[in-house]
Amino acid sequence: MSFYITTPIYYVNAQPHLGHAYTTIACDVLARHMRQRGEDVFFLTGTDEHGEPVADAAHAQGLEPKELADRNAERFKALMPQLEASNDFFIRTSDPEHMAKVQEVLQQVHDNGHTYKGMYEGWYCPRCADFKVENEILEGNRCPIHEIVLTREQEENWFFRRSTFQQPLEQLYAERPDFVMPPHHFNEARSFIGQGLQDVSLSRARLKWGIPVPWDEGHVFYVWFDALLNYYTALSYARPGTDLTDRYWPATYHVIGKDILKFHTVFWPALLMAAGLPVPQHVFVHGFLLGADGRKMSKSLGNVLDPFEVMEQYGTDALRFYLMRDVGFGSDGAVGMDSVKARYEAELANEYGNLASRTLAMVRRYRDGVVPAVKRDPALEAELEGLPQEVAALMDRAEPTLALERIWQRVRRLNRYVEEKAPWQLARDLDRADELDQTLASLVEGLRTVNVMLEPYMPTSTQKLRAALGSPGGAVSELEPLFPKQ
Repeated sequence: MSFYITTPIYYVNAQPHLGHAYTTIACDVLARHMRQRGEDVFFLTGTDEHGEPVADAAHAQGLEPKELADRNAERFKALMPQLEASNDFFIRTSDPEHMAKVQEVLQQVHDNGHTYKGMYEGWYCPRCADFKVENEILEGNRCPIHEIVLTREQEENWFFRRSTFQQPLEQLYAERPDFVMPPHHFNEARSFIGQGLQDVSLSRARLKWGIPVPWDEGHVFYVWFDALLNYYTALSYARPGTDLTDRYWPATYHVIGKDILKFHTVFWPALLMAAGLPVPQHVFVHGFLLGADGRKMSKSLGNVLDPFEVMEQYGTDALRFYLMRDVGFGSDGAVGMDSVKARYEAELANEYGNLASRTLAMVRRYRDGVVPAVKRDPALEAELEGLPQEVAALMDRAEPTLALERIWQRVRRLNRYVEEKAPWQLARDLDRADELDQTLASLVEGLRTVNVMLEPYMPTSTQKLRAALGSPGGAVSELEPLFPKQ
């Protein structure tokens, strides 16, 4: 089975921040889990480089748009290994291969009769690169996302006949209730369609920083149509000399933030239908990470959680664990450095790290480092037995937070088992040597089980523990603290 997962491509008008790290880590956890299960995985991320916001940001810094795009794209590329992201390709929408494929697909949309030329006038947000309809505009004529005053713009554009796809989109949503996940975002997208779809601008005439329209080279494609196609175009050139489209398309999951829901759940499937292409299986919409005060993060409010600061102080695995643990994936939630510290100390250092350290230390102290080859405790085995299936079922629904909670229940169960069995007391009584053997063997195997399940979340720490555990039936080795006390 193929499993194709994508992050949204990140806009290069600014540097990477927590939101980019959050989405990337979530996709990486899902991709790593699926690889563990033997799935044929392709994981895509990259940068969105065209459009007015990039051009404006570049000119404000005295740069050409390509200069700013090159500079910030490298920062996003460098972020991936810092996050331990295992992406298979990093797309840039300024890649000539992407640009050529966009022209090919949109030429097909044009040839299929889904475009026309006309005059557009409307309220426009330059930071969204989007015209707003009346029911989207806040009081004071402001953008609902950026809260800046909208500008009135009029220009001759090519239009996409989105209205043609009103009925096909309604049918898609009727037949596939898991097309958009979780359910409250499915309802939001369906509600937008239910209000009636209007035709939308496909091109911009005044802007030059974009992909030229092949049938009218005085125009460039509106950035959203260029950007959305990245998920499809990347497969045609990610492996030189090989087209992966038939192998991986349609995508299994597009993972996005809720601020770009409309484009991915309405524009995107309509565009694919217009080109005669299959729509993705799922669009998963996650929430916003808020400041510890519950307000949207803002440097001016001083409530921003800096992912680089977390990685520097606690390590990358701690950041990955925290972001998947503290806020239910798909919901909004507050995050902050105090809660990072609390999770690190209580769960990573005490519950998981300490469990690993003392289990291995007891095997080394009481059995010269060799795990006893005995039958394990059937009661404990029964409590661990269904974990892989539970985790797989949740990951299939893109629920890494719930899956992590199921794993962590077993981490805590193993800690309780240590206290219940008290191996240090068993070791004092030679008549209970068999019970000690069973206890140590059960702990090691339980630790091995949860460690495998945790590997997608914390690849570095779990690999260290896996090496220390050795092969089943063999000797264990010494382990430095996985999460040292700060």
